[in-house]
Amino acid sequence: MYKTFTKLLLTALLFSSLAANADIRTGAERTDMYLTHLKGKKIALVVNQTSIIGKDLLVDFFIKQKLTVVKIFAPEHGFRGNAEAGANVFNYKDKKTKLPVVSLYGKKLKPDSADLEGVDLVIFDIQDVGVRFYTYISTLHYIMEACAENNKPLMLLDRPNPLGFYVDGPVLEKGFESFVGMHPVPIVYGMTIGEYAGMINGERWLKNGMRCKLEVIPCDGYNHEMLYKLPVPPSPNLPTMEAIYLYPSLCLFEGTDISVGRGTPYPFEVIGKPDFTEGNMEFTPKPIKGKADNPMYNGIKCKGFKLTKFAGEYIIQSKQLYLFWLTGCYKASKDKEHFFNPFFDKLAGTDKLRLAITHDLDGDKIRNGWKPDLDTFKETRKKYLLYRDFVEGK
Repeated sequence: MYKTFTKLLLTALLFSSLAANADIRTGAERTDMYLTHLKGKKIALVVNQTSIIGKDLLVDFFIKQKLTVVKIFAPEHGFRGNAEAGANVFNYKDKKTKLPVVSLYGKKLKPDSADLEGVDLVIFDIQDVGVRFYTYISTLHYIMEACAENNKPLMLLDRPNPLGFYVDGPVLEKGFESFVGMHPVPIVYGMTIGEYAGMINGERWLKNGMRCKLEVIPCDGYNHEMLYKLPVPPSPNLPTMEAIYLYPSLCLFEGTDISVGRGTPYPFEVIGKPDFTEGNMEFTPKPIKGKADNPMYNGIKCKGFKLTKFAGEYIIQSKQLYLFWLTGCYKASKDKEHFFNPFFDKLAGTDKLRLAITHDLDGDKIRNGWKPDLDTFKETRKKYLLYRDFVEGK
């Protein structure tokens, strides 16, 4: 396994060749399409540290424009984006803006009627990464549902998807729904969050088939063949573009006994554990405030593989999840009975992936198993695209 990893590492493309397209304007930046319509309205914002316009956070920009912002709703990681994954974020008053911040992660996932009382319009502006188990789309679902229930319009300011150039992975099956997977979509769905909102509405995925009064302010100059480099990390443990490209493949390891580098300088760029006998690096996870309060294998030296350079070659070039790490680590495991934990099936959205791995199926056979559902999703996806699509096989 080590020789294979080493060979692939040596042939990987350099990530530094990637750059953001300077001609792209996000929905937030297209102020001519929405700003005048906000005058005189009481606005609730669903935002975090990625909600930027120029050098300002959207909330600060709105305040400068003399708009009436009355409330902030915060997703996982909080309004300022400094809470680790899975950490409860509580309601509080933001020190800078003096606005009330209502957490939508933890005990409360959806605004209630009291939260929306006196609100004329809800605006959603959060940078997504295009992965089913990244919970911002789950927050979007509940925001849309609350708006539909309380007859509040929702304006979504769209942003490019850094993984919008491909679609891959098993489609979530009925019975495997959770906050890390609410809809029948694959792990990588290749849509901006604005396109995804249209699909939630169009496919009637809200409770009782409700529809939200939705307006999407689209990006300008973006299409699905572009590699968009995020200007702000979307969460504490995705600090680099390499981590974002590797995330769909490596996050599945969070349902196993293998560390993905939380508590190190390179989360989601490494895999390893204490009893690995092969690898090209060693790392010792330690608590990092706001990133990993109690990381897996805290204080224990792990041996493993740094996968950073794979982002360019095997994700961007192949446009698919990379399963070799998962199947290879399972085969090499000394304790296969405890390799997986119950979270794995939630992340995968099915038990079929785990069963395929335990039955020693190779990557091609695993992909063939999810292809029919993936092809069906791709046809559904086409109905909701706002931007020119990528060409498969290109």
